[in-house]
Amino acid sequence: MTEAATLDAYGVVTERATVRIQRILPGPVDRVWAYLTESELRGQWLATGDMDLREGGKVELVWRNDDLTGRREQRPEGFEEEHRLESVVTRIDPPRLLSIEWSGGSEVTFELEPQGAEVLLTVTHRRLPDRGMMLGVSAGWHAHLDVLVARFRGTEPPLFWSNWKQLRAEYDARLP
Repeated sequence: MTEAATLDAYGVVTERATVRIQRILPGPVDRVWAYLTESELRGQWLATGDMDLREGGKVELVWRNDDLTGRREQRPEGFEEEHRLESVVTRIDPPRLLSIEWSGGSEVTFELEPQGAEVLLTVTHRRLPDRGMMLGVSAGWHAHLDVLVARFRGTEPPLFWSNWKQLRAEYDARLP
């Protein structure tokens, strides 16, 4: 975990099968919205891919986590170089709210709330099928948001996979 990941450093279980993680980012809100919705910017911290920004619009996310920091490291066993997800937008209220369907019937909601010159980003991942998925998703969002925070702050992001592995172990000790 990086020191730049402030607010509640770790995601929290807010209800059964739901994890919420928050970060404060430099604004304005339109800049943060662009990093959620524009493929090139989103690819700097999460995944590239087209996103039709309307309810029912198609979403394609293409993860290449090895490329997020510009530094190579050993990928954990069971993870491929590239992962793809085809989905749909379930709710949208630009530039404040975006929800998309996720793998296995879960849903991710991004909420943006201006706070002066900064923006509170809340990521809520609902309907996680089991604890193993909750651990992977919690560590994943945390590691991806660490990269996003570093990008916004102009600092060097942590190595993605090393950070993810450490965070997964920490979430294993923290989550019920």
